[in-house]
Amino acid sequence: MSDDTAKARGTVLGIDIGGTKMAAALVSADGTILTGDRIATPSGDADQVFAALGELIERVSGDAAPLAVGIGSAGPVDQQHGLVSPVNIAGWRNFPIVDRVRAMTGDIPVALGLDGHCFALGEFWGGAGRDAHTLLGIVVSTGVGGGLVVDGKPLIGQSGNAAHIGHVVIDQDGEACVCGSFGCVEAYASGPRMVARAQRGGWRTGETVDAEVLAADAAAGDELALAAFDDGAQALAAGIVATAVTVDLTAVVIGGGVAKAGPVLFDPVQAWVKRLAQLPFVTDLTVVPAQLDNAGLLGAAHQAWAALA
Repeated sequence: MSDDTAKARGTVLGIDIGGTKMAAALVSADGTILTGDRIATPSGDADQVFAALGELIERVSGDAAPLAVGIGSAGPVDQQHGLVSPVNIAGWRNFPIVDRVRAMTGDIPVALGLDGHCFALGEFWGGAGRDAHTLLGIVVSTGVGGGLVVDGKPLIGQSGNAAHIGHVVIDQDGEACVCGSFGCVEAYASGPRMVARAQRGGWRTGETVDAEVLAADAAAGDELALAAFDDGAQALAAGIVATAVTVDLTAVVIGGGVAKAGPVLFDPVQAWVKRLAQLPFVTDLTVVPAQLDNAGLLGAAHQAWAALA
């Protein structure tokens, strides 16, 4: 059997690591997920977090022998050295994820990418961005991540952290961000930050609630919930337009848990983008919901297949 035939019949392992969940899947060359699973991202020290991921990898892989592994992780990442320091996973700082996964899976290629890059690549490969030439993908969840596909290829950057749209500063006198800066998109548009802002304004004070509850109340017409989404949407729009005028794009896909809010997020985002995007080459900027529930996994798998090319 030729190497090409073996690859065509084989699979790669895609891994998606975020502050809320970790997922893994075996993926064929045409993007079909053959088997997959996910777990909540645990708290604990570095080894405890990886132990949970390791069990997930073993459960998904079974007796299969993947040809390569693709990892999409919350950032920052250090692609050159295979390290990750996810802002929302306190136990991992300069964690050697590539070496640890390679030790589990054997001497096969292991490709590391930012989770936002993998999301954008997955939507470009088989989702809402598949007809785009240049695409900005945004994940709005516990944090705000992003990725760019330019001229059909992911824009990685020298460190592997390009298009970290959640940490674009949109208000230099703004709220403190978890990254240490001020006025970042994420400080206004992430699910927890929108909830906190609404509660400071008097919405469901004293209750333990999340962005899903906030979205439900906004959809029911609650003015405080709607105002929180409008603030988050304005921040997202500012980041989107700043990116669009920098790299000259017109297609944007938004996914993640908060994006499931639907019109209460997308209507104000689109309105603010229309207001802010005034230069003629971005006046046709379109913002659409993601089509895939597993874009990050597919993008990670796409990286793995690319490593075999």
